[in-house]
Amino acid sequence: MDGASGNERGTTERVLTLLGLLQQRQVWTGPELADRLGVTPRTVRRDVERLRTLGYPVHASQGVGGGYQLGPGQDLPPLLLDDQEAIATAVSLLAGAGGAVAGAGDAALQALTKLDQVLPTRLRHEVRALSGSVEFFGGGRTPVDPEVLMTLARACRDEVEAGFDYPPPDFVREVPPGGEVRRRRVEPYRLVASDRRWYLLAYDLDRDDWRSFRVDRMTDASARTWRFRPRAAPDAATYVQEGVASRVYPHQARFLVHASADTVRAQIPASAAVVRRRGSKLCEVLSGAASLDFVLMHVLLLGHDFEVLDPPELGRRCRALAERLLSAGTTISPVPDMRES
Repeated sequence: MDGASGNERGTTERVLTLLGLLQQRQVWTGPELADRLGVTPRTVRRDVERLRTLGYPVHASQGVGGGYQLGPGQDLPPLLLDDQEAIATAVSLLAGAGGAVAGAGDAALQALTKLDQVLPTRLRHEVRALSGSVEFFGGGRTPVDPEVLMTLARACRDEVEAGFDYPPPDFVREVPPGGEVRRRRVEPYRLVASDRRWYLLAYDLDRDDWRSFRVDRMTDASARTWRFRPRAAPDAATYVQEGVASRVYPHQARFLVHASADTVRAQIPASAAVVRRRGSKLCEVLSGAASLDFVLMHVLLLGHDFEVLDPPELGRRCRALAERLLSAGTTISPVPDMRES
């Protein structure tokens, strides 16, 4: 049994080495592969068949310039990466997760968590050091600590509790003594990327309710070994968007705007308002702010007719502001002509 097990292990290692060689160069001849592997060309042919059985499309051609070639398949097979390739891939994925590549954040983070699961410990320090030296210019998301992002991603993947320090929102003026930074214990569910920031949707264990948290505001994030049973959760992207655009603020407002949802979405960032379709020429806009006048001003400047749906006091505020604007427009006195003096 020990001898058979050893032979099987040796064959597996040789086949993986063969796969790595085929991924390094476009074409290898049979004798070249046999020489690199230290086996006969017949053994190479058998190992090529083993790779084909596993789903790797290895093509063989005869004649001058012919040989073995790894071709594209129907599904993406696993890739073998050496140390330098793994480091470069991890850093590139960190850049994509940080928003340097438009629309690639979620996919980059998912790929990074898979790579992180198998990345040797000796390479993690090199990835961390190299990623810290990469910066970006132009627009993008608010920078986040890659370690915090990865800690939360692993906690979501492994379904374990997480904890982090979290300050109150910037617009909260009165904070109780000693309450500037609060420790939060959560069951992390999903990481959600907006056009500006990363957010975590999690079940807050101390508040017994779902919450969304800004990742860039977190410090001292850690994952526990305590596993949890996933709860029935709201749609992550919808919940986070509504929270970012409305629930997080002390005042919320709803408007019926006389324009299509597509038109209004092109005018308002997703992080500033939720736009819901109400037919082909109407939409509902849900937004929030520290002041209702601020929300009203932004909807007014969209340039479309609109109606206030909620709250009732905002309708009264509209009338008061309208009267003030009318008064300002009718009491303008002519500017004296300085040339007459």
